[in-house]
Amino acid sequence: MRWLKFEQAGKNVFGIANGDSIDVTDASWADVLAGKSGNVTGSVARSSVTLLNPVGRPGKIVAIGLNYMDHIRETNSTPPPRPLVFTKFTSSVINPGDEIVWSPALTKEVDYEAELAVIIGKTARRVSQADALSYVAGYTCANDVSARDIQMGDGQWIRGKSLDTFCPIGPDFVSADEIGDPQTLAIRCILNGEVVQESNTSQMVFGVAELVAYCSQSFTLEAGDVILTGTPHGVGMGRTPQLWMKNGDKVAIEIEKIGRLENVCREE
Repeated sequence: MRWLKFEQAGKNVFGIANGDSIDVTDASWADVLAGKSGNVTGSVARSSVTLLNPVGRPGKIVAIGLNYMDHIRETNSTPPPRPLVFTKFTSSVINPGDEIVWSPALTKEVDYEAELAVIIGKTARRVSQADALSYVAGYTCANDVSARDIQMGDGQWIRGKSLDTFCPIGPDFVSADEIGDPQTLAIRCILNGEVVQESNTSQMVFGVAELVAYCSQSFTLEAGDVILTGTPHGVGMGRTPQLWMKNGDKVAIEIEKIGRLENVCREE
């Protein structure tokens, strides 16, 4: 199923995409994660609603660095021997269409990162790689927006990755059964109409199953948690000259079988 979340009559509701329409349901987020469709209560045109991010404010966001071979090559890095795990604060999550906002007094090097977001469907603790995908409820698009001067200046990544508005997610949440193999998806980022990142999830050093299994050995993954699986080559930091997002820029993330996430940038 392809789920969309939006506000109707003052409440956040989930609907199932049906062409240009959305079949409104009474399904809760727990139902969506469990693969339950709920009852259809009506229908609206997709164009008539403002779509929200499907995950709300998750329990945690687990992010993975240096996880695409093409990105490793462009940054002259060495492939990590194991997944490079960090986090983004959940307060950084915003909706499709919301503004990515920052102060130039705080950062002048704001970068884009197209990422496949994995949504955990049930508690996963010490699961095997063979079983790991059975713990995945579905997938969506994410932009791991990064303040590179803060990220590199701090010596660790969390603050530069976690500024308010630095984690757009959504809008389409596609169930795992519709995606099939998550390591075959085209992924790209478009900045002001120009494709700046274009790759495939087959380029991942550690695939989704390996990431879920690896993380679950160290900490419990809970229903609704988000794993950001890394970004491919083409980031602004890796370009000559470097390319930073600026006031008024329009940035979009597209992932095959999932959809398109769009946001606008604003300096405050």
